[in-house]
Amino acid sequence: MPDLLVADLSRWQFALTAMYHFLFVPLTLGLSMILVVMEGAYVMTGKEVWRRTTKFWMNLFGINFVLGVATGITMEFQFGTNWSYYSHYVGDVFGAPLAIEGLMAFFLEATLVGLMFFGWDKLSRPAHWMVTFFVALGSNLSALWILIANGWMQNPVGSEFNPDTMRMEVTNFMEVLFNPVAQAKFVHTVSAGYVTAAVFVLGVSAWYVLKNRHLGLAKRSMAVAASFGLLSSLSVVVLGDESGYTLTDNQKMKLAALEAMWHTEEAPAPLTLIGIPDREARETHLEVQVPWVLGLIATRSLDGEVEGILPLVAIAEDRIENGVKAYDAVGRLNADPDDAEARTIFEATKRDLGYGMLLLRYTDKPSTADEVTIAKAAWDTVPHVAMSFYSFRLMAGLGFLFIGVFALAFYFISLRRNVPKLFLRLAVLIIPLPWIAAELGWILAETGRQPWIIDGVLPTFLGVSSLSASQVIMTMVGFTLIYGTLAVVEVSLMIKAISAGPGARLFPAGGGGSDTDELSPAAAAAPSIKFDV
Repeated sequence: MPDLLVADLSRWQFALTAMYHFLFVPLTLGLSMILVVMEGAYVMTGKEVWRRTTKFWMNLFGINFVLGVATGITMEFQFGTNWSYYSHYVGDVFGAPLAIEGLMAFFLEATLVGLMFFGWDKLSRPAHWMVTFFVALGSNLSALWILIANGWMQNPVGSEFNPDTMRMEVTNFMEVLFNPVAQAKFVHTVSAGYVTAAVFVLGVSAWYVLKNRHLGLAKRSMAVAASFGLLSSLSVVVLGDESGYTLTDNQKMKLAALEAMWHTEEAPAPLTLIGIPDREARETHLEVQVPWVLGLIATRSLDGEVEGILPLVAIAEDRIENGVKAYDAVGRLNADPDDAEARTIFEATKRDLGYGMLLLRYTDKPSTADEVTIAKAAWDTVPHVAMSFYSFRLMAGLGFLFIGVFALAFYFISLRRNVPKLFLRLAVLIIPLPWIAAELGWILAETGRQPWIIDGVLPTFLGVSSLSASQVIMTMVGFTLIYGTLAVVEVSLMIKAISAGPGARLFPAGGGGSDTDELSPAAAAAPSIKFDV
């Protein structure tokens, strides 16, 4: 039987490195596109203030980019060190998008990023803008291929298990590429990264205005962030709705868990705004519901059904019983590849092989499992309901908060051209919130998939390497110390660059100058700041 402690520790270690890595990814995605917008303004107007503005945010992008790459490479190594059976079992499918990401996207941005920083005085304005654009394109393509790989883990299409090689193999790469879950995750994740960068730019710029520093840069940056952020925050909600729609057909248990829906509701199902999920009692206490909303979101209809947790557990029991037949057939084919009867049984039951493997948590011989053990394994298919329920609501609440903030920013900056100091302080205070929302999104996505490392195909506890618990603990402590140090370095460099302002030479990108236009003492003391951008 597998060592469940090693599996849990390996999950914690991967969660640590993945969530740490994703502190850098959203800002890289969003800032790269904001740089394209800002440098585009410089190309069109030729104004030096836009050049200084672009180069300032480029410095911050560079700090973030370097640490993001370093932590991302470390994270991918763990597939070999901590998840070797997973890598063996699905490497033919999972490895392809990651390899393409390295060849197509990472090399594109890594090759051109140096030219972006050092090519200001060596390229024409349009040529340098094209370099910046391709760096941004590479960053977004990296996200695409990585999310195609992750999307396949959530919805393993275009592949099947081969009992002769004992591995998952690609049957249709186009299905893997155009997996609806992967596409929905990509656009939602990228738009969330754009929101993160817009909040960051808005907040830092607001801090400059409050401190009466670099006002030319700050005003222009806030104007870009307000427009870019408003469009991005609206798209996050729309594309998040699309992500929810894909769960209806592909991850029904995750949808039921994040809604804490224990029973199948009469169509159209209501949306629970708040409540207290109780797994033991199998009900949600003190729930406040909005009629019809979940049914409309999840099925795009008035008569579409959203299945509850209890009916899905009953379905899982049937699939586990069917999966036991597939597991036994694989064993017979291993002993005799020419066993025609076993191959016929396998072909009829292979869709449920992963469910049969859930019993390996409790017994080495799934065929000997009794009804109690099967029922226990079926309940293992229910993820942590409370964590899914609250993570989703906090994430969604922050999403609507960002829409409100950017709507106000756009109104104050672009229409009224007068920004109250209270709003400037608010813009500074909310800087950490997009990262919290992004991490909550990943908690929902990954804990909501449990107990599967590949949904319906391979249970998480079977994917780990042959390590001892002490080895995993030792490496986890090492990662924590290294990443803690890198976090201090990252924050210190960011603060140093922001404090130094647009004249800083953290990256010798060519050119110089500073943006020193300031408010008069009387205007600085006023309750609002006039914007003329």
